[in-house]
Amino acid sequence: MDESGGSGQPRSGNDRATDRHEGQPPRTDPSHPEATPDTTGSGPAPEEQAPAEDAHGRDTGAKPSDASDSSGSSDGSVSPGVSGTPDPSGTPDPPAGRAPAAPRGRTEASSGNTGGGAGTGVGGPRGPRRPKDPGGGLLMGRPFGVPVYVAPSWFLVAALITWVFGGQLDRVLPELGAARYLVSLFFAVAFYASVLVHELAHTVAALRFKLPVRRIQLQFFGGVSEIEKEAETPGREFVLAFVGPLLSLVLAGVFYLAMSPVEPGTVPGVLLAGLMISNLIVAAFNLLPGLPLDGGRMLRAVVWKITGTPMSGTVAAAWVGRALAIAVLIGLPLLTQTGALGGDPEDIGGMDTVTDALLAAILAAIIWTGAGNSLRMARLREHLPELRARALTRRAVPVETDTPLSEALRRANEVGARALVVVDAEGEPLSLVREAAIVGVPEHRRPWVAVSGLAQDLTEGMRVSAELSGEELLDVLRATPATEYLVVEDTGAIYGVLSAADVERAFVRAMARPS
Repeated sequence: MDESGGSGQPRSGNDRATDRHEGQPPRTDPSHPEATPDTTGSGPAPEEQAPAEDAHGRDTGAKPSDASDSSGSSDGSVSPGVSGTPDPSGTPDPPAGRAPAAPRGRTEASSGNTGGGAGTGVGGPRGPRRPKDPGGGLLMGRPFGVPVYVAPSWFLVAALITWVFGGQLDRVLPELGAARYLVSLFFAVAFYASVLVHELAHTVAALRFKLPVRRIQLQFFGGVSEIEKEAETPGREFVLAFVGPLLSLVLAGVFYLAMSPVEPGTVPGVLLAGLMISNLIVAAFNLLPGLPLDGGRMLRAVVWKITGTPMSGTVAAAWVGRALAIAVLIGLPLLTQTGALGGDPEDIGGMDTVTDALLAAILAAIIWTGAGNSLRMARLREHLPELRARALTRRAVPVETDTPLSEALRRANEVGARALVVVDAEGEPLSLVREAAIVGVPEHRRPWVAVSGLAQDLTEGMRVSAELSGEELLDVLRATPATEYLVVEDTGAIYGVLSAADVERAFVRAMARPS
């Protein structure tokens, strides 16, 4: 629990939770160096006070500031007309409900063609929110147990594809009339079904490697498979990235073979040809060697294998991705203007030029942002092991349910403790006294208020092992949102209390430190 206003609140000689040396258990010996009894009831200095809550439990104080980015949404990375690859750099989620955003997610690694917690202290932002269903649009099904969503932006791109492809059909099959738009809509749906197959390839590979997949989402520029863990080896990373483009190439071959018995210039022939070409484009684009594309993941795996460090692979692939973004921004309009991508240069101009430039800018922005997100999340992963439950835990004193608050605070101040654990007659922990509740009790009423009335009952998820650290610790805190957690030894003995606010502050510091 963060020290907060109100005299007589438990405090220690060192207000920084992270100052405790790892492995140092809570002590109740007043002679311990950390123990700085505060018998005056003066409480912490104003600048150390945690935000209080009003009568409705809402925060009334300042909130911890957000850290830099997250899953461009780590979880929400999209890829230009393609499907996604596992983004190991986006796995960790911020430790607080309003904690720093991380490419979102989610503790989670997003896998997208373009790139692809624990609560704060009492009186601060609420604990981590982990919805039972990740959401993300219209739920289409759960192949392999993974929810597949269609984002609202898909309907916009489906309408765009229907309009553009319908215009092409009017030149090739003018006899269709208005029915060409129905055929075009079918093509848009079939194309995104191909993208879904691409994403399912990533998902199946991830599940094969025992990596949890949060969801698959079809978006404006393609799809994204949100894989929540990083591959353990460069070989697995390479496989996770490569299977998506490989499936797109296989689909292109299937559509090519299906064209053989079909007469050219017919609706089936035009549809099969369009799907073959579109899948070739998806595969080729995703194989470009820059994050956040599949090819960037493959390059990352190769550099990781050579150097022995995943961070080196991420840095190399991210900078190649940024160079690729600049190349797309400048090169795509030039190629279109010169006719290198098909069409007569003399027929190109006006709105076509504006459209090409806009498309290039969007693609470049997506690639650049995804590469930057990958770098930030890789840096976070590098510092995650520094988040150790044992080092962040606050010393606590056990008190029985009928102990007056003033007496409990006196005992805590005598030994330099900063948290209160309510126990039964046998010493078994029952609940944790909430810091915000202590702040809300005026000092003159504390002798008549029992600690049991200010405590939150312990649930199984609120018991945290002192040995947890890094991503494993964040996963446990996200699973059970709370402001304080009871930290116990492997034997079940009470070690202390972990405040979600301390975890969030450590998380923010980890994000701010350079690699």
